[in-house]
Amino acid sequence: MGFLKISHIAIAVENLEVAKKAFEALTGNKVEVVEDVPDQRVCVGMLPVGESRLELAGPTDPSSTIAKFIEKRGEGVHHICFEVEDIKAELTRLKSAGFQLIDEQPRLGADGHLIAFIHPRTTGGVLVELSEKMK
Repeated sequence: MGFLKISHIAIAVENLEVAKKAFEALTGNKVEVVEDVPDQRVCVGMLPVGESRLELAGPTDPSSTIAKFIEKRGEGVHHICFEVEDIKAELTRLKSAGFQLIDEQPRLGADGHLIAFIHPRTTGGVLVELSEKMK
């Protein structure tokens, strides 16, 4: 068990197209995937950087979590995501270690991955996402 690697760092953006152009120019890489995630009311663009990615996350609904985040804090780093081999086992391990789970059970996220979030209250103020690739 444990974390395999950093899957991505998510950046909350007001306008995905503007952010894509900026981060493509910054990194010299192209956004490879743009995906609407209706369950989370967000549209994400995935930009590869080394073995990881930047996830540019723009709201598709003013009541979405990302929209509320931007309204409260402005654009910026939203969360860090770690890839895990067995998300259910990791959630059990983290809960028993005293971490507050936002998601008690994994749910479907972008790119067909199972995801779950850990509350920043128990991770030094950082929102942490776990992600398991569907086999």
